Amino acid sequence: MTLMQRNRRMLILLAALIGLTGGAAWASVPLYDWFCRVTGYGGTPLTQTTSSVEQILDRTIQIRFDASLARGMPWDFRPVDRELEVKIGESVLTFYEASNPTSKAIVGTASYNVYPFKAGGYFVKVDCFCFEEQVLLPGESVLMPVNFYVDPDIVNDQEASSTATITLSYTFHQKDISNPPPEAELADELKASQRIEGS
Repeated sequence: MTLMQRNRRMLILLAALIGLTGGAAWASVPLYDWFCRVTGYGGTPLTQTTSSVEQILDRTIQIRFDASLARGMPWDFRPVDRELEVKIGESVLTFYEASNPTSKAIVGTASYNVYPFKAGGYFVKVDCFCFEEQVLLPGESVLMPVNFYVDPDIVNDQEASSTATITLSYTFHQKDISNPPPEAELADELKASQRIEGS
């Protein structure tokens, strides 16, 4: 094998290695997010569409609610309840409040986590405003629901069973949309959705 052939072979191997590394790096974020949502790892709460827990324990746990805004997000955002004492296994409905003090419509998305991380796999959200984008018109304020429960299996986990307090944290981010819908269309959509809900 000549020197040129060896160099060409080495160049092909390096290009393949760079391609594999780049592909792994690109796929790592969505794969890690999926892994956290499925397992509750890293404080990511589990989600499901219905509350299937049939057992409510006499033991209670403190749930704290935290709200923050990403840099540049102009909304006001806060939990209605700062803290609740709930029974393990009990389905709980609470609310966060958001308002848009600006003169333009803003689309926001919420990221969330649970602390301590060991409790993330037992904090189950049945319904949450964070499951979809939120659009607030100029001057609009809304109450946004969170329906959750703490899975009774937490008491059987050697690491998580001693958890006395769980903190649910949300951070709202402004969604960058290159072609935002006109505010008039957003207002019409909002009125239409309110008519449907009221009917």
